[in-house]
Amino acid sequence: MLGHGDGYEAGNRASFVGRTGELALLERALRERRLITLTGPGGVGKTRLARRAGRDAAAPAGPFPDGVHWADLSPLPDERLLVATVAGALDLADHTARTPAAAVRQWIGGRRLLLVLDCCEHLVTAVRGLVRELLDAAPHLVLLVTSRQPLGLAGEHVLDIGPLPHAMDPSGAEEALSLFTRRAAAAAPGQAPPWTEARLAAARSVCARLEGVPLALELAAAQLTDHTIEELAERLARRIGPLSVPAPVQPPRHRALRTAIGWSHEWCAPRERLLWLRLSVFGGSFDLAAARAVCAAAPLTEEDVPPLLDALVAKSVVRRGADGSYRMLDTIREYGAMWRDEAGERDVLREAHAAYFTELVRTAERDWLGPAQRIGYRRVEAVHGDLCAALEHHLATAPERALDLAARSGFYWACCGHLHAARGYLERALAAARPEEVSPRIRVRALWALGVTLLLQGEQEQAHRIAVGCEALAAGLDEGPDGNGGPALDAAYLLGLSHLLAGRPLAARIVSDNALEAFPGTPFDSGPRIRCHLVRVFALTGTGLFSDAREEAELLRAGCAERGEHWTRAYADYQLALICLFEGRPAESAVHARAMLEGKRELGDSFGTALGLDLLAAARAATGDGVGAARAYGTGHAYWQAVGHPQRGTPELASVRAEFERTARGALGDQAYEAAFREGLRHGHTLRTRPHPYEG
Repeated sequence: MLGHGDGYEAGNRASFVGRTGELALLERALRERRLITLTGPGGVGKTRLARRAGRDAAAPAGPFPDGVHWADLSPLPDERLLVATVAGALDLADHTARTPAAAVRQWIGGRRLLLVLDCCEHLVTAVRGLVRELLDAAPHLVLLVTSRQPLGLAGEHVLDIGPLPHAMDPSGAEEALSLFTRRAAAAAPGQAPPWTEARLAAARSVCARLEGVPLALELAAAQLTDHTIEELAERLARRIGPLSVPAPVQPPRHRALRTAIGWSHEWCAPRERLLWLRLSVFGGSFDLAAARAVCAAAPLTEEDVPPLLDALVAKSVVRRGADGSYRMLDTIREYGAMWRDEAGERDVLREAHAAYFTELVRTAERDWLGPAQRIGYRRVEAVHGDLCAALEHHLATAPERALDLAARSGFYWACCGHLHAARGYLERALAAARPEEVSPRIRVRALWALGVTLLLQGEQEQAHRIAVGCEALAAGLDEGPDGNGGPALDAAYLLGLSHLLAGRPLAARIVSDNALEAFPGTPFDSGPRIRCHLVRVFALTGTGLFSDAREEAELLRAGCAERGEHWTRAYADYQLALICLFEGRPAESAVHARAMLEGKRELGDSFGTALGLDLLAAARAATGDGVGAARAYGTGHAYWQAVGHPQRGTPELASVRAEFERTARGALGDQAYEAAFREGLRHGHTLRTRPHPYEG
């Protein structure tokens, strides 16, 4: 579990310091209360305390057998993605047409889990409503909230988190000094002089003037790479004043943090300050490539960005994660955004941000049919929040660009489980973009992506209507002599898929054959073409032409393996596993089912994984492994719960599932079957984020 946010967060660079009393109170509250809110000013350590308590609560013998789930709300500019973020924290890839809030409520249900909502202060009203709904719907749910203000709900248990004790504190404890000296050592490992009494006195002065606010202390400690502790103490004394000022007129805690941030800003070089304000356009994590592309504008070049970014990391303005990504805490990002807006760079930076992430999706789309496909899916998934921000920007400034981006992102999001976001943005962009300003090809692609999304949500009638309209619009395009038929093939894939899911495999075959004949070529000429070939394979299987289906599926699989492609290959393995079952070769079927699961794991496709687990279970049952079949069915059921559907797929899979579930149950008996099923279900709930959930 990882948390970011406004609270002090030192990552892996140092151990947890102090907070023994607060931690004990929080651990007790988590056992006795259902809604606990950690309040306090920015930078005081709410996030870090919540993380520590969450890690302790996640122990196997802890009070939350269904896990501890962390939702970081700090990157959200408004409430639009609030529920989607919570669903993501729960690893819920809902594939239904119900509202996201309803999906979250139903999924939590009777589970005993801890849900942490970190950094809620900018979304208090929306969070208040969601929390009320969840507590009413889920009797065993415990919610831990961090915010600069309480939610104001009945039954809310508020723990106010103050700064760390320092030399001027009546308690006499010096946790602030301990934190400061540790951070100073981390800022310049092996280089700092020993802590003499004189230097410790200066450090105590710094801690007292910064009032023990952890983030302020870290920012100050980072300055020791270029300044002495005595210089820091003297500068703070000039800025804040003497420590003998009576307590009632001492500066409030937020002033101490603001002073430290402003102080860090002053001690940055002008070009470091410029990068700081430009980086504030990123709401969450970002990588070096994004920083270079978005922030490199005169007077900064792309070559300037890496060393300047390193300098900001050294000053604790930017955090570097273990995965190489970067992030600014909320208060620091807000300070940069203030300077960004004053400099008049807000709009140009948002445009550059949107342009970069649009190009990222275009690159993923261009490389879809090849070895970079897996990387493309993972990159699109990783930058989900940035893509939403880019779409919001385009919807407000250029709806036709929003439609283009939503159309390109939709297919990826459908695979990764962001169906609600895909549908929402596609519908909004289609409504906002004027037809005369949008290329018909883009509109076809957007309708195609929306149709696929609706099919995966189970909205077959609406999806079929869109598919028919998409086909008609594509037919009216002038492809010219060199056209590759991309729009027509996309439309045929959607219409064919609609027929397949409705139990009309012959109609699906006719649609795919007509499109492939109209635009001849090899299956691997383009993504739309290979997807159309895949519909044909499904249709052949659905009409009982197993030999033809197997031959074409093997050709697709071999070509995909040669090219390093995963999506089509996984579905080719799915068809081969099904055909092998129909032809009485269950051991071979299990091999293909495992291969399908591997491909779906690479792409993060929960829906496809659920399908594959059902096939693996059937293959195991057919080989006489009743226990393995029941476990696989149980693990698959956990995935079906996560996508929100009862077991689905093309109609022929339903009969396979029913037949071999009876086979396994008959071989084991009801009691043994249910025990193995429950074991698989438990593993499914805990293994969904592990590499091989089907190994159980």
